[in-house]
Amino acid sequence: MFFGLGADGTVGANKNSIKIIGEGTDFNAQGYFVYDSRKAGAQTVSHLRFGPEPIRSTYLINEANFVACHQYQFLEQFDVLANALPGATFLLNSPYPHEEVWSHIPGSVQRAIIDKNLKFWVIDAYKVARETGMGSRINTIMQTCFFAISGVLSRDEAINRIKDAIQKTYGAKGEAIVAMNYKAVDETLAHLYEVEVPKQVSKPVETLQIVPENAPDFVQTVTARLLAGEGDALPVSAFPKDGTWPTATTQWEKRNISLEIPIWDESICIQCNKCALVCPHAVIRMKIYDKVLLDGAPPTFKHAAARGKEYSEDDVYTLQIAPEDCTGCTLCVEFCPVKNKAETGKKAINMTSVFPIREQERSNFNFFLELPDFDRTKADVHTVKGSQLLRPLFEFSGACAGCGETPYVKLVSQLFGDRSIIANATGCSSIYGGNLPTTPWAQDSAGRGPAWSNSLFEDNAEFGMGFRISIDKQRTQAEELLQQLDGKLGKQLVEELINADQSDESGINEQRQRVSVLKEKLASVDTDEGKRLLSLADYLIRKSIWIMGGDGWAYDIGYGGLDHVLASGVDVNILVLDTEVYSNTGGQMSKATPMGAVAKFAAGGKPMLKKDLGLMAMSYGHVYVANVAMGAKDAQTVRACLEAESYRGPSLIIAYSHCIAHGIDMAKGLEQQALAVESGYWPLYRYDPRLAADGKNPLVLDSKPPKIPLKDYAYRETRFKMLTKIDAERAKDLLERAQEGVHQRWRFYENLAQQKVADEGDSRSDGKPVRETAGEPSAAS
Repeated sequence: MFFGLGADGTVGANKNSIKIIGEGTDFNAQGYFVYDSRKAGAQTVSHLRFGPEPIRSTYLINEANFVACHQYQFLEQFDVLANALPGATFLLNSPYPHEEVWSHIPGSVQRAIIDKNLKFWVIDAYKVARETGMGSRINTIMQTCFFAISGVLSRDEAINRIKDAIQKTYGAKGEAIVAMNYKAVDETLAHLYEVEVPKQVSKPVETLQIVPENAPDFVQTVTARLLAGEGDALPVSAFPKDGTWPTATTQWEKRNISLEIPIWDESICIQCNKCALVCPHAVIRMKIYDKVLLDGAPPTFKHAAARGKEYSEDDVYTLQIAPEDCTGCTLCVEFCPVKNKAETGKKAINMTSVFPIREQERSNFNFFLELPDFDRTKADVHTVKGSQLLRPLFEFSGACAGCGETPYVKLVSQLFGDRSIIANATGCSSIYGGNLPTTPWAQDSAGRGPAWSNSLFEDNAEFGMGFRISIDKQRTQAEELLQQLDGKLGKQLVEELINADQSDESGINEQRQRVSVLKEKLASVDTDEGKRLLSLADYLIRKSIWIMGGDGWAYDIGYGGLDHVLASGVDVNILVLDTEVYSNTGGQMSKATPMGAVAKFAAGGKPMLKKDLGLMAMSYGHVYVANVAMGAKDAQTVRACLEAESYRGPSLIIAYSHCIAHGIDMAKGLEQQALAVESGYWPLYRYDPRLAADGKNPLVLDSKPPKIPLKDYAYRETRFKMLTKIDAERAKDLLERAQEGVHQRWRFYENLAQQKVADEGDSRSDGKPVRETAGEPSAAS
């Protein structure tokens, strides 16, 4: 709990005014702030005394005169009123009208309000935000409520001071944003109501349940207490002794942060699975299964006949939402290609209020999880539809609503997660990927899932390269031991294990079965060699090594290591989640930042063009390289991931990742990706060295020539547009230069893609080819 008004919990004051210091995201994450006037020796806020300097620190409050809960669902998750003093004021942002809100709030909250004789005020801040063009931003609205009912300042003076702060904070972003905030302030008072508190509790008083009763023991005893903010009370002995934390734990943290969730319309859905592909938090799932399994399904559980010649009449399809894990980003709705002809504005998936349907959808999702996963060996993973029938092994992360990075991470987890080992550079992806107390990297029904570890900015590529070298060495040792023990194990099994084709899911599955047979036979081999082979047996199954991170790592701080790994020829896959800025550390410019964009250390717009990381990697000739943007061409993204992983050498995928730091409506993030490609700013391509061995050009352009001017893409983003407010002439100059850069780059790539491959007779003087045969593993791999 924070003292103050701002997003970072700070409030400053001089003798007669309140100065808003922060306006970020911490406030929304906490959900409520508290106000304390004990130092004034009073029980009411009217005795607060202001000093001459702003208060810039944060304080834990044990006794509060004012408590505000900005997220209604937190009433079910936290004891929000634990620190409220008798007679304090409680402000609630409620989706229910003031006449009905009492009947909806939990019995424990009702009891606290009555017992402590609290003054109870409510506002539907999200309704005010929507009606005033603020979207889901409610900070300004809730701040206005505080001043309106706290008595710290007169209403008129408080509103004037708030508007001054708005002008100072948002003036550079345009008058439209300032006007929206002004309107939100003015409309707030008309929607703020005091609730007459009944004398009796109308609902049962239940104990807060942090995690479900069926959660594993570790989650019950450790994770739940961390989620409840009681981590300091845990003994050291409660934590894993080797620092390894269990995976698949975000499924137990039901955050319930969205007011709206998507609902599937099975009557018009074409089962393309695009909505699942782009879902940043893996809350949209689908399965195809035998309809006999519907016995015992909840009455509201939806299904439809499975589409496709490969499915029988008994096969049914279900698309299901995880209602308590959705963040309400609406990317699924935006990306859905199906329009409801009978109801204008509706699609095959639509947003609806979560509160009336949460209980039924919770039951539906639990039933859905009990259905068997689709057989990986039968899924056509080369298509968007087929890839999304695979269970995501990266789920319910703490990434931003509408995140542009996580759909790529989730896709990798679906295609290769059951055998992948991931080295993650520090950055956004390491925070939402490995933050405590829960872990989004998950497991399938067999208990298989990604092994994940975080490394530093400067050495993550080498860190992942070490994984590959270590695993290959252990596989080599396993093969040597197999040959030593072939008399006891059987020559046929040994040969099949060593020479197994593991290039597809069927091959991987068959190898797993062989390894199971091997382990059974080794149980009766009581020798040092047998015991050693048993410990190495799983390395006979091909492992997929992924090195992940953002552009700050790949383009800047970790580039030296990345270049070293690419040059080595080692069989690793590198995924660069390119947001074109240091998103996690405060929005600093990176070498990936485009010309003309405003960022920290580029307040006047970046004067240089973006570093072409893909071209630099292609210059080696033996590196698979792909430039992808899921929102522009989803099938190309899936294809690039599969090609990269199948290539027995280094691969590099550079993924356009829209970001809140760009200053966009995150619901339009995928649309923005498409515009980036249409403008030619982000050309889609795949460079596959294996094509050269077949006499083909290894570079394939997957996007068409630019068809819209760069400004039609760039000026939809605040990072570009704000420069027109700061320095219009410079903005115009940088835009013209950036536009020319787009044209030059496109012509260059187009020329490369049209070039013919050198004749077979072209070789060095010693008769050997100019480059090592494409696709051949190097000695290091």
